[in-house]
Amino acid sequence: MGLAVVWPAAPAADVAAILKKSVEANKRDWDAAPHFDYYERDRDAKGTKTYHVLMLYGSQYNRLVEVNGEKLPPDQDAEEQRKLEKTIADRRAESPEDRAKRAADYREGRDRDRVMLDQLPAAFDFHMTGEQRINGRQVYVLEATPRKGYEPPNYKARVLTGMRGKLWIDAETFQWTRVEAEVVRPVSIAGFLAKVEPGTRFQLWYAPVSEDIWMPSHFLMRSHARILFLFNRRDHADETYYGYERSSSPNRF
Repeated sequence: MGLAVVWPAAPAADVAAILKKSVEANKRDWDAAPHFDYYERDRDAKGTKTYHVLMLYGSQYNRLVEVNGEKLPPDQDAEEQRKLEKTIADRRAESPEDRAKRAADYREGRDRDRVMLDQLPAAFDFHMTGEQRINGRQVYVLEATPRKGYEPPNYKARVLTGMRGKLWIDAETFQWTRVEAEVVRPVSIAGFLAKVEPGTRFQLWYAPVSEDIWMPSHFLMRSHARILFLFNRRDHADETYYGYERSSSPNRF
């Protein structure tokens, strides 16, 4: 992936306008996400598992399709298909109240996941460092430093007060093409029962899936936390997303 710096800076007013447009574009992408099925490949120390992520009656269902890049053996694949068909039947038969609760739980989970991304513009001061060309597209490159006086809305967002970041924004569509953030000072969370340590970082890449919609293509996260200030805990995530298609069945929503 070739990178070419074109120019080094932009006025603060331009940066604010670029960031505003990018937040609007990112919100459209987020709102469109439940209308897409896709594949997700999760990697850990043991290998990879790939799932077909389907929207079924208001929430997602993950059907296992590959392990370590190999399709499932016929008997295991048949079992996964039976699980899927049973889930479809169960959700089709559930009461309106149960379906509404399940869909609300799904939306609540999405809202929690979005907090960090939503808070980026409020939590940081951004300045332009230049433009780059990535995969044939011109992008603005913005660096982010913690904003003095920022008050996080919940304990999860508190980690942003000790982070610095970088944001790549497509110059044509204003979609985010890449986000990086790194913890640079310890941050206490969860009622001071845990501390996120320097070295924690995440990276998220996006790619176009239609003319006006971009979706995540790769997520990397490495965290280092101290629980109760005694026990170290390290978490790692490496997820690839691909094969986005609009869900065609009306019964999936």
